[in-house]
Amino acid sequence: MVKVNCLNPIAKVGMKLLPASFGTTDNFAEAEAVLVRSASMHELDLSDSLLAVARAGAGVNNIPLDKCADKGIVVFNTPGANANGVKEMVVAGMLLAARDIRGGMQWVADNKSDENINKTMEKAKNAFAGTEIKGKKLGVIGLGAIGVLVANAAVALGMEVYGCDPYLSVKNALNLSRSVTLVKSNSEIYAECDYISVHVPLLNDTKGMINKASISMMKDGVVVLNFARDLLVNDDDMKEALESGKVAKYVTDFPNAKSANMEGVIAFPHLGASTAESEDNCAVMAVNQLVDYIENGNIANSVNYPACDMGVCTREGRICVNHKNIPNMISEITGACSAEHINIHEMVNKSKGDYSYTMLDLDSKVTDAVVKKLEGIEGIIKVRVIK
Repeated sequence: MVKVNCLNPIAKVGMKLLPASFGTTDNFAEAEAVLVRSASMHELDLSDSLLAVARAGAGVNNIPLDKCADKGIVVFNTPGANANGVKEMVVAGMLLAARDIRGGMQWVADNKSDENINKTMEKAKNAFAGTEIKGKKLGVIGLGAIGVLVANAAVALGMEVYGCDPYLSVKNALNLSRSVTLVKSNSEIYAECDYISVHVPLLNDTKGMINKASISMMKDGVVVLNFARDLLVNDDDMKEALESGKVAKYVTDFPNAKSANMEGVIAFPHLGASTAESEDNCAVMAVNQLVDYIENGNIANSVNYPACDMGVCTREGRICVNHKNIPNMISEITGACSAEHINIHEMVNKSKGDYSYTMLDLDSKVTDAVVKKLEGIEGIIKVRVIK
């Protein structure tokens, strides 16, 4: 029985996909697999029995990735599973920034006791007038699963859309509307667009990317939308830009002590993926990836180990090896099999940064001797017999 620990409640539609050979446990220390959403794992002790962590969502800042990689624990996330929910929030954010919908609703609430409200509102409504987004220019920085949906939705709403992503995948390129104009640099988007929506991961070179320098390149009265990560925007520089009117509105799904108190900020309490559909999609994707890894050794959408897939094993044996990405490792692994007179029918080796993953399908049963030899190789982190 494979023991699964859920650090957060996981949607039932996903949990129902666990095979009969899997069971849940409340004891994190004995778990072989973990499902998590927002719970922090940084202070938890990772046992040697833990094989994988599946994050039902995209962000993994709550998981100690390097620590997991060092122990051969594969960490999965679910990119794209919540994309539509975030896309709809971005569209809502643009509409709220374009027209003072909040102010108008508050006026109605404040004047609900007025028996002639249907008449007085005709005079009051001019205070909440705004502009339409049709015909305006939207720049989408980062054309991943969410960025592509945002760009396509904006095209459908009649906006002129520009997109920038130096790492645009073939899949996302094929899904992108032909009406989207691709540009080579973010600076082109800063200079051209009335609305700018950021959809990039938080990395060393993206942290604080919306700052005084980038804002200075933007059009006066620009609207900036951030539904990706809080730290992509420099709060102090944004405050200054809002006060000067350079930025008309800053729409964010990640309010903090600074931004929540700024004039001109439209903030949501991290609602982007908070839909029943998104939670279901993330749960299903996380469980499927976890089960495939445990049962077959395949890796899809890992953030600390490379993608690697050999399907279901049809040979006599399969071994999966987590190891450091260092020279001569392949020859050491194949040599261990050869020394035990085990023929390798098929092998896949992939690397990601400092770590690698090797899958071997064998023409004979896996022996304890070959496992022991593999575990004795310097740089080997974990050896797992799948079959």
